[in-house]
This record gives sequence, C-alpha cells and structure tokens, in this order.
Amino acid sequence: MLNNFSRPRRVVITGVGCVTPVGIGRERFWASLEAGVSGIRRIQSFDPAGHAVQIAGEVPDFDWEAQLNPKDRKHVARTVPLALAAAREAVVDAGIDTAEMTLDDRRRIGVEIGTGGGGLAFTERQYSYWYNGPKTKASVYTIPSSTHGGLSSEISMALGLRGLSHVVSTGCTSSTDAVFYAAQHIALGRQDIMITGGVDAPIAPGIMAGFDLMTVVTRDWNDEPHRASRPFDAARSGIVAAEGSYMFILEHLESAIARNSKIYAEVTGYGATCDAYHRVRLDDSGIEPARAMTMALDDAGLRAEAVDYVNLHGTSTLLNDRIETAAVKLALGGHAYQIPMSATKSQVGHPQGASGAAGIAAALCAITTGVIPPTINLDNADPECDLDYVPNVARRAEVSTALCNCIGFGSKNSAIVLEKVQ
Repeated sequence: MLNNFSRPRRVVITGVGCVTPVGIGRERFWASLEAGVSGIRRIQSFDPAGHAVQIAGEVPDFDWEAQLNPKDRKHVARTVPLALAAAREAVVDAGIDTAEMTLDDRRRIGVEIGTGGGGLAFTERQYSYWYNGPKTKASVYTIPSSTHGGLSSEISMALGLRGLSHVVSTGCTSSTDAVFYAAQHIALGRQDIMITGGVDAPIAPGIMAGFDLMTVVTRDWNDEPHRASRPFDAARSGIVAAEGSYMFILEHLESAIARNSKIYAEVTGYGATCDAYHRVRLDDSGIEPARAMTMALDDAGLRAEAVDYVNLHGTSTLLNDRIETAAVKLALGGHAYQIPMSATKSQVGHPQGASGAAGIAAALCAITTGVIPPTINLDNADPECDLDYVPNVARRAEVSTALCNCIGFGSKNSAIVLEKVQ
C-alpha cells in the first residue's frame, strides 16, 4: 500500500498566505514582524467591559464578508473567511489557478488544516440565539458549522478541489501536525499539491471566560495591551488569546521546478511526542518536547549545529517559557546558546491551533529575507530563560535551516524543520 515510501518525493513550500493581528497579507505580516509591531488591542468583537481579560489579538480591518457568498454569511464560523482569505493568497502566490484546471488536476490537490477550537465561537453564538433569542438568527447549519471537520470542506468547495479534505485538531500543535501530514501525502505520491496551515478565532465571551477560569491568560495588562504578551520576560503573567490564519502551498520539488515556482523552503523533518502528564501543562523535565525537536532533526538528517534559527512556542506563561527553555537545551545541547530564537506570540498573541503555522510563517520570513523577527517586550529576562531570544529588535542573519517548536494542551509536542533549497 505504501509503495512510494521507499522513495519519498521532496516537499517544498511555494505559496504563503497570512491573515494576522499585525497585518493582512504575507508582506504586511513580515514587515510588521521585522518592525516589532504588537497586534494586541482592546477587544472589539464584543464589549469586554466587566470581563477580567479585555485584550486579545484580533485581525483589524478584515472584510470577512468579501470572502463569502451572501447566502453563506449567516451559516459559517469566523474561522472560515479567515482560512479562505489566507488560502486564496497562498494559491495566488504559488501561481495556481484552480478555475483553469481539469477535473483530474483538481483531484490531485488536497486540503489539510489545523485548528484548535474550530467553530467553537460560532457554537457559542448559536446557543445564545436558541436560549436567549432571537431564534430567527440561528443557523440551520449550526451542527456542521460547529464541528471542526467542515472547515477544510469550506476551502475545498470554494476552490473546487476534489482531493482529500482533512482537519487536524491536536490543540496548539494542530497546524504543525497538519503541515507534516500534508507533506507526507505529497512525499508518498498521494497528492501533488496541498493547501495546509492553521486557523483559529477564539475571541468570544464564553471562550475568553473559560481561558480565564484556567488562569492561563494574563489579567495584568488591560491598560497596556501592546505590552501584554512578553515571552521569557520576568514580568510575564499569561497568554494573550488571538485569532489568525496562516496557509501554505506544498508541492513536490519536481513540480515546483517544472512550474518555475519560487521556493520558500523545503520541509525536511518532523517529530511529535506526548508528555502524558496533564490536560494543560507540561511536565517540568522538558524531556518530551526536547525529544520531539530531536526527532525532527534526526528525520531531517541534521545535527544541532546545522540549525540557524528556532521559532519558539513562547506562550508568555511562567511554566511554558521556563520548561521550553530547558527542553531546547536538552535537544540542542551547548549549541542552544549559539542559536538565535524568537517567539512570534509576543507580537501576534496566541492563535491556539494556528500557533505552529504562525511560527512556520515567521521562520519563512527569516529564511527568505535574512531577518530574524524579535521577541518584543523582553525587557528583563527571567534568569531561568537565558537563551538568545533576539530581544525587541530584529536581527539580520543568514538562515538556511529553521526549527519550529510547538507545545499544546494535553501535553502534546511537535517540531518541524524547514531548509532553504540550495
């Protein structure tokens, strides 16, 4: 059945699309990262007055209606237009015109999306209509639009794609895992092109209250939102929830060359583990996230010395940042102190299941532009967090190999390796 496994095809990224709290579109996202812009603001999608947490990373000036047919606007979660916008940008960036393809060609393009909460905010709104009214606003498609699985179908239907259409939901590692599974389908010859990445939109009253109940979100920076997300800083006090969508086009190298496509990077390694420890926190040892990173490097056939940049999970919680730092040291040894690293969440917040994809998009920025994005708000580093996190100011550096680390609820850990194609 796995007849292509002995000779896997090389998998490259040829398209990127981003819809983020610091800008819509790949170029604006990268420019904002390089400039150290914060996308954290007072919540606009509902009135946060009276809520303990009043800030989040929302996408400003997003014309979500433009992504949907009028008849669909009532019936889908916000994740759908976010995902569609990023997917469409990635498709155009890759020079793909699905409308001009034959049926057989469209059957060779699949969709593999990662999400943590999927349509949870949509579900919350529908329940409000049912129990508080007006019931006439409730959608007849509440059930399919509330489930995770319909998210990839919306992209497949919008673009007329007939290949596989899957959703991965593994908490905060969802999109890292989705990108790997997409790459695997191409490597094994099951699909020729994949649209993959991650999306989440968790900014809703009930969801935010739930995060606060777990004491994982910061309450300390409502008056200074831009300073709230501060991974590895001694004054960090919790995550800043965020929405966003980061999508990629993956295809095999021979196809990219034949199409004369620009190639951002090659996907060369992946590793995943589980601490099997707790619903929301890591084991203090950091052994399993370290093992995921080691597995990814081994899969790519690389030693720690080959890594030029690490994009960290960096949630801005007391435990995660300390344990992740320890895990990186376990995985990379003494070389960990020589590698520049950064935490994208300091700028865009924590987009839940889209976290891994956001990190991949940031790593592609470093590989493509030679600029490593900073970890902003790192004013006074925690003594236990003593690596080179590129504090506050972007840094020019040649990046040929990037390691992207991701840690999720349920003690899940995933890491992926990207390499510049020489």
